Amino acid sequence: MSTTTEPTEHARLTLELEAALLRELRSTYQDLNATHFRRALKIPTIELGDAERFLGRWHRETRCIEIGRRLVLERPWGVVVEVLKHEMAHQYVHEVLGQTSEQAHGPAFRGVCERLGIDAHASGLPDAKEAEPGEARVLERITKLLALAESANVNEAQAAMNAAQRLMLKYNIDSVAERQARGYGFRHLGKPTGRVTEAERRLASILGKHFFVEVIWVPVYRPLEGKRGSVLEICGAHANLEMASYVYAFLTRTAEQLWQAHKKLKGLGGNRDRRTFVAGVMAGFDEKLGAQREINTSEGLVWVKDADLGRYYRQRHPRIQHVKYAGGPRSEAHAEGRAAGRRIVLHKPVGQGPSGGVRLLPGKS
Repeated sequence: MSTTTEPTEHARLTLELEAALLRELRSTYQDLNATHFRRALKIPTIELGDAERFLGRWHRETRCIEIGRRLVLERPWGVVVEVLKHEMAHQYVHEVLGQTSEQAHGPAFRGVCERLGIDAHASGLPDAKEAEPGEARVLERITKLLALAESANVNEAQAAMNAAQRLMLKYNIDSVAERQARGYGFRHLGKPTGRVTEAERRLASILGKHFFVEVIWVPVYRPLEGKRGSVLEICGAHANLEMASYVYAFLTRTAEQLWQAHKKLKGLGGNRDRRTFVAGVMAGFDEKLGAQREINTSEGLVWVKDADLGRYYRQRHPRIQHVKYAGGPRSEAHAEGRAAGRRIVLHKPVGQGPSGGVRLLPGKS
């Protein structure tokens, strides 16, 4: 698997961290072998390589998967896992299917990748797909509506936000009803964290309930720290990934700004109640979106899950564990956060992308 990325200076691992990283790669291999390949593969040697031209390689003769050192140090762990899947698919074709005469990315390999939801491109990385014409038009209209939501007039701003939500809902309902072929992808949002807070879980729930994506917390590894963590993954169509990614950044930033304003108003010197307040903000905004969804439902706009997206999601995550978490204390700080969350108006200015098309920009909050 090749890469055209220019070489850059990268951080270095100590011997202890490199040994821990290789153990984590072997552990990830075994997990993927169980979930995606039904334990059909026998674990090979896994090692780090210094060749700059390759993200990863499967060496059939020596039964070795080589993962680029630059890859694990410079790219998110989710990218490393995708490259590892790609090389495991090569191993599967050779050792399980017994197909050794085809080109590296021939029909047998592509078939395995399609069945297991693995990117078959030579780079081994998910394509940064461009929006389809229909998606681009919808994103353009939504972006303009969210720009109107910056209005100083509260009623006008709220009406613009509601119109943007309604447009996104109608677009998705029509796409599913008409069985339009839509390409799906995934993104990881935010930085890996060792502990997922209530606010982060509520934010993930908001994206899953209101913005037409599937959400899941996936394990990641931080090689330079030798620690595991979690990161939020969203799966969906291009337009929905764009919108959900923006909402994630907007709400994360807005909740922090609301907390700082709350601290100043109350004369608070510390951050003892920060997590509780921010969780309240997410709960309040969730309630606001839920109320608008009920209005849309009463008008006949009822969202039914996208079955094709569901299949894509289950391909990526064949074994999903559902865990219930109890929320934090419902204190005064939480109640004040909820009240602030109900007043949030999602908005965004209009900007031009590098090719002249409309793109979503970070909005003020």
